Amino acid sequence: MFAEYYWDPFHKNFYHRQYSQSKSYVGIAIGLLYDDGLVDLDKPISEYFPDKIDGDIPDYLGRQTVREMLTMTTAGGQVGRFASDDPDRTHLYLNCVKPEKCHPAGTLWAYDSAGSQVLSSPVERISGKSLFDFLNERIFTHLGQFKNATVLKTRSGDSRGDSAMICTMRDNSAFARLLMKGGRWEGKQLISEEYVRLATSKQVDNREIAHAACFRHGYGYQIWRCEDGGFAFVGMGNQLAICIPRLDLLLVCQADTKGYDPSRELIVGNFFDMVERFITDDPLPEDPEGAAMLAEETAELKLLAVQGEEDSPLRESIDGKEYLCKENPMGITRFCFKFKDRTCGELRYTNAQGDKILPFGVNHNVFGNFPQLGYS
Repeated sequence: MFAEYYWDPFHKNFYHRQYSQSKSYVGIAIGLLYDDGLVDLDKPISEYFPDKIDGDIPDYLGRQTVREMLTMTTAGGQVGRFASDDPDRTHLYLNCVKPEKCHPAGTLWAYDSAGSQVLSSPVERISGKSLFDFLNERIFTHLGQFKNATVLKTRSGDSRGDSAMICTMRDNSAFARLLMKGGRWEGKQLISEEYVRLATSKQVDNREIAHAACFRHGYGYQIWRCEDGGFAFVGMGNQLAICIPRLDLLLVCQADTKGYDPSRELIVGNFFDMVERFITDDPLPEDPEGAAMLAEETAELKLLAVQGEEDSPLRESIDGKEYLCKENPMGITRFCFKFKDRTCGELRYTNAQGDKILPFGVNHNVFGNFPQLGYS
């Protein structure tokens, strides 16, 4: 371990949602079935779900293979995950595509999150286990990690393979290390080296429409490529695992920088410019001054909280006072602020789901469950 730090109140045993890093786990689960001879990568995905097809489907979608879904070179035209009340995302994917929106699969890389969700369905149908239980039995238990991890479910009971692995940063780093080692762990080959090589290598070009320049180096099987022959798992808010096998170098990051577009390039770019570029086989000389600076910078790491005056005369005037709302996108009809003291309070509001409470701190963060049901 080179360095490991957490910003209070987070810690090494905190379970984070991995968002789209979950896709890389699905890609490996498909690989396990491939190794067992239970999945043909060049078989159309529709053939695994004849019972979920209501009638004729577009020809391009009907011929779309598992491999094309792994590489996100799908036929296009998929409806958004939230564009329908259909709780069965596989059924939705196979029945709500307009033929005129499709193109031949395998011809164009385009991010298809809904497709990743559908890819987890054959894992569960064929294995007879949930996505997590299947991976836990075949991989996680051997790593000695993921002991309290889970994968959230859709309303239909399917695992959210596109976005809902819940695990610690150490769990994620162990999984990344397994792939860096070609699928081998403590002398046991947990997944074939051949499949790991295919999954982590460049299968298709993605330079035109990749989310960020740092990951426009190609795409494997639900796994991104990066500089220096590396590969990466990438989640929405900069949940990252960047693997450089040539240097046996791994960066794992848990963050929530959604809304600040340059953040991904800053994190990944600085990793390559300030760390990867200077890695050598020779040990570094002792640097007491540098060590002291690092110790000082990391002594009191805390999650950023907006800072300002601790109190205001306004607090007493609005405390407990209820405000009625005009029509708004959040559907809130009324709200009030209820202060416990000058350091913390609650935002209480009412919408279609009922009465809600969101705790907050003044000049500090407060942990609490997000009160909106159905958030994904």
